[in-house]
Amino acid sequence: MPESPTREPDSQPEARCVLVCQYLSCLKNGSAAVLAAFEAQQLAGVKVEATSCQGQCTTGPTVRVTPDEIWYCRVKPSDVPLIVEEHFQEGKPVEALFNPRIHARYYY
Repeated sequence: MPESPTREPDSQPEARCVLVCQYLSCLKNGSAAVLAAFEAQQLAGVKVEATSCQGQCTTGPTVRVTPDEIWYCRVKPSDVPLIVEEHFQEGKPVEALFNPRIHARYYY
């Protein structure tokens, strides 16, 4: 049997992508302005995309950052500079904006 070709490990990490919901509930809560705020930042190596529903309608506007799998909820345009500075530049996601359905916190 011939051996299957070995795959070279990816030398480039997956690029970050900011997915901003533009579906009904999120749009009603201002997600178009959130999308515009992210697009205005012009972040090197970060792709900003409008998406359809991400299934978090009651906590919108929803912003998901991949490949980090960080889900932010109720994001306002004024939150964008904080997300950019802390998450993208300093590497510390903004816990105060985490979606509690996705990022459950336990206190003892």
